Amino acid sequence: MRPLLALLLLPLAALADGAKFTVALPASSKPGELAFAATYHLWLPAGVKTVRGIIVHQHGCGEGSNKAAVTAADDLHWQALARKWDCALLGPVIHQPEAANCRLWCDPRNGSEQAFLRALADLARQSGHPEVATAPWCLWGHSGGGFWSSILQAKYPERIIAIWFRSGTAYSAWQKPEDPTKERQIPEVILPDAAYEIPMMANPGAKENGDKRFNGAWTGGLAMFKAYRAKGAPIGFAPDPLTSHQCGDQRYAAIAFFDACLALRLPESGHLLRKIDQSKGWLSPLLGDAAVPAADFQGERATSNWLPDATFAKAWTDYVKTGATTDATPPPAPFRLAVKATDAGVELTWDAHADLESGLRQFIVKRDGQTIGRVPATLKNPFGRPLFQGMSYGDTPTLPLAAMRFVDQGAKPGAKYEVVAVNGVGLESK
Repeated sequence: MRPLLALLLLPLAALADGAKFTVALPASSKPGELAFAATYHLWLPAGVKTVRGIIVHQHGCGEGSNKAAVTAADDLHWQALARKWDCALLGPVIHQPEAANCRLWCDPRNGSEQAFLRALADLARQSGHPEVATAPWCLWGHSGGGFWSSILQAKYPERIIAIWFRSGTAYSAWQKPEDPTKERQIPEVILPDAAYEIPMMANPGAKENGDKRFNGAWTGGLAMFKAYRAKGAPIGFAPDPLTSHQCGDQRYAAIAFFDACLALRLPESGHLLRKIDQSKGWLSPLLGDAAVPAADFQGERATSNWLPDATFAKAWTDYVKTGATTDATPPPAPFRLAVKATDAGVELTWDAHADLESGLRQFIVKRDGQTIGRVPATLKNPFGRPLFQGMSYGDTPTLPLAAMRFVDQGAKPGAKYEVVAVNGVGLESK
């Protein structure tokens, strides 16, 4: 693609490349209903005719998690995945106060299941896309969000395309303790056979292993993996070597996983998901870091990692070794550059899509071929690779949301401007 160019004084262009809808539900004191208020933000790609699926980005427990989750549907990288597959991106926000019991929502049987379904029905009417209420789901869950997803799969296996469990599952909580004097932490969950057909990935942080607070995320994820894989489920284990409970750079692996699973499972029309043919996947030993085609695997299949295809197998290998993935292709070029004279200087605004493989790090602004600035001017991310939108502990953009905007205070009449996108690994758009 050609670089994005614009001449001074061209008219301002509209910068919308999608639409966002919001439903707010009040807290309820009725038994079986959600005890906390909840807000659901849905993003739809521009021009989508039929929504083929919903990518659900479910935050974890605590007030900090739900406050950071308000931007989940604004995430340019997750939007890139949704756009590719004509899917919606849903960011639920369960307004749990810090001292409240998280299981009043992260166990969906306590009301969050019905709130979720009600929100989808309301968003379907609001957006004018009735299929939003019935489309299948990719479930991404961090901590309590993984707990929530693991229980939801028992009731709706036919609606779930794939699940990514980031440091969370309820599996251990519903197991009967060995001590006969103790009870299960939560009521038992019985998974139907169809639940073992869902592609899944358990993704704890390696530093959770043995941690006083977060060890359960490691042991629970590993126990779930072993139990489900023994039943033949297409599930893998992807420990993040760099992190504890924070999400780190897992998004690069998670998005690649969903991309592969959407390709394998979405039908051409309707919502009847295609089944996984595990013989066409890749396998690796548990806690290994090298995968081979399933037909070439010589180890114990009942304990092997299942990976959906060759592309994801490479991403998984990179991730379990380094905590991130590689990318050899440049990002999409920005578009809709608009230039306007203001009292402060020449204002440039534009739009851009994130690179599906590595996201969006920064923009380079050029005047007459010379670099005059970068957006953002400085890069920082305490949880992983620097990103244009920043990054929270729970894998959401930071507030305030970054704007695709630059003011040239040294403008010259007739100047020609260009904006170049830089992806997560530093490659520039062409």
